[in-house]
Order: sequence, then C-alpha cells, then structure tokens
Amino acid sequence: MIKSYKLRRGLANTFIYILLAILGFIWICPFIYLLMHSFRAEGVTVVNYLIPREWTFQNYIDLFTSHGTLNFTKWFINTFVVACFSCVISTISVLMVSYAFSRLRFKSRKKFINVGMILGMFPGFMTMIAIYYLLKAMGLTQTLVALVICYSAGAGLGYQISKGFFDTIPRALDEAATIDGATKNQIFWKIILPMSKPIVVYTVLTSFIGPWTDFILAKIIMGDKRDYYTVAIGLQLMIDLDFKTQYYKQFLAGSVVVAVPITLLFLKMQKYYVEGVTAGGVKG
Repeated sequence: MIKSYKLRRGLANTFIYILLAILGFIWICPFIYLLMHSFRAEGVTVVNYLIPREWTFQNYIDLFTSHGTLNFTKWFINTFVVACFSCVISTISVLMVSYAFSRLRFKSRKKFINVGMILGMFPGFMTMIAIYYLLKAMGLTQTLVALVICYSAGAGLGYQISKGFFDTIPRALDEAATIDGATKNQIFWKIILPMSKPIVVYTVLTSFIGPWTDFILAKIIMGDKRDYYTVAIGLQLMIDLDFKTQYYKQFLAGSVVVAVPITLLFLKMQKYYVEGVTAGGVKG
C-alpha cells in the first residue's frame, strides 16, 4: 500500500515537473529571443532566423547616444523620476491608510473600508477621460507632475494587503507604547513600521512597477509631447511605421534595458515580497 502510494506520488510529481518545465520554457522563449536579437548586427527589422549571425553592442550604444527624433535617454530619465516620486508618495499613503484601518477605531470605519473595497473593484481606465479633463482644467496636462498625481493620488485604495499584515502584529505592542506615553503617530513610525519590512518592500515594489510599465494613462496625458514621454510610450513609438525601419533594433535593446531595474529590484527583495503577500493575506 505504501509502495503503491509512493509510486503514484512519484509519477504525479514527475508529470507536474515536466509540465511546469515545458510551460516555463514556452514562457521564457520570447525573452530569450528579445535578448539575443537586441545584440543582432545584421538587418534592420524582423529576420527569418532565430539565432543572430552577427553580434554587436552597437544597438545599446545607439540607444543612449542617438538623440535625434526619438530620445530614449530622456524618456528613461522621465520614467525613473516619475516612478520614484510616485513610489514614495504611494508607499506612505498606502501604509498610513492601512495602519489607520487596522489599528484605529473611529466612526464610519467599516463604511470607509467597504467603500474603498468597492471602488478598488473598478478598473482604473474607466476614469481616464475624467482625469484628463480635470488635469486640463488645472493646466497640468502633458507634464510629469500630472503623471505623479495620477499614479499616487488613489494609491490609498490598495490598502487591503497592508492592512492584513498590520492585523497580524499584536496589539499589545501598541498598548504598551501608549502606556509609556507614545502617540499613535510615534507608534506607527517607530514601532509598527520597523517591524513591517516585508509589507513595506511589497508596497514599494508594486508602487514602483506600476508607473514604470504604464502605457495607457501616460499616453492619454502626454499626447504628442515627446519630450515628456515615458519609456513605454517611447518604445511603442519606435515600432511605429514611420520609425520601425530605423529604430527596430534599438527597440529590442530598449525593451531589455527597461526590464533590468525591475528585475534587479525583484531579485533583491523577492524574499520580503513573498513574506509580505503571504502574511498580508492571513487576516483583514
């Protein structure tokens, strides 16, 4: 009986591992193709073979040194600035809202939580036209400030995971600090946050990745203002019919460059990211 169970379990695990390996290979193939052809020297657009016949770093050099019609360097800086400011504001906003809902008891608390959850169910692109006209009325369209406002203004609605994490921290710590004379503000900054590294890292990553990869909202706000484009819009422009012949290989190199910061961040903070998600899903 035991041997039969071990045999079935072994066969099942083998099948699962083979299936996952096949799916993983299929998933990673486009990235391998992208990486290889970002170093391709021959041809200007798509070629009919998989492995490049000539290799060069010139595509990456041209990407950052060619400041003609399409300026990738400026777009990269724009995106980095917007993502950093949005990340800081969004992280603080999410954590403060989460702490308030988790620890504080006030009138209409449950109603605010429910309203926040309902609003979070609607996709963001439903409000894009309204956001555009509001920004236009304030004279903020086609500016990087507008992007920072859009990415960070409603960030507090994503409080669910962080609130769930704060719920797992014993309230006895708050009570002990209160007895010692600490205020709610001091408890949050000096006690709760230092103990919440996983959820802080999770919030930082999600707040940074959103602005870094967004295309639709940035495209609507920026319009034809190329100097303020982000990398997502810029890369899409590189494969436009007017520029594809000249910039296709730079587009491949740019796609690799854009993925590097997020990949490094995730690899560096993966441990805390997983802890934050799992702990935040326990309660709340």
